[in-house]
Amino acid sequence: MGSEGPPAVTIHVTGFKKFHGVAENPTETIVTNLKEYVNKKGLPEGVILGSCSILETAGQGALVNLYQKLQSALNPKGSESSNTNRIIWVHFGVNSGATKFTIEHQAVNEATFRCPDEMGWKPHRVPIIPADGGISRTRETLLSVDEITKALSKMGYEVTTSDDAGRFVCNYVYYHSLRFAEQNRTKSLFVHVPLFLTIDEETQMQFAASLLEVLASLS
Repeated sequence: MGSEGPPAVTIHVTGFKKFHGVAENPTETIVTNLKEYVNKKGLPEGVILGSCSILETAGQGALVNLYQKLQSALNPKGSESSNTNRIIWVHFGVNSGATKFTIEHQAVNEATFRCPDEMGWKPHRVPIIPADGGISRTRETLLSVDEITKALSKMGYEVTTSDDAGRFVCNYVYYHSLRFAEQNRTKSLFVHVPLFLTIDEETQMQFAASLLEVLASLS
């Protein structure tokens, strides 16, 4: 009678807690409230909002927790099989100097923290994954950053692309997530958002919901 469409894409989302210089991290608010927000607005067909997790703003010391979260999405409880190529991880981080939303294209295999992370680690020019080689090695998302940015811009958001996610915890988490995605045939994306003083909370919540919609439409 009618053919079934492609299986739904499951999107898991993370934000970060406070860190040095940012007492209130907007991504903690966005990710904490996202499920309730999209439930009220309704999610588009073909997208499932999976876990919404808040990460410690730390590198090495928070790795076990990060990998537990990434791994748990591969075989969710109660599922008979996992369609891993329909899983996307979206990591939100704050860039306090930004005036727009930024879709990050890649991460670099370098940890250089200008200030210690929330667990006191302050690496300098350290390879994130030594087995990957030197600190100039990059990993890129398999998602089309340009198409995502174009679609969100059409919706009226101030959004740009970037090839530099910094060398702090955001880049650290993104690099690990991209490597995990490659190994497990999932996908990963990092998005930097401004402070709520720059773009208000309601607009940022709308943006996060719109991003889910765009990712579903392009998957």
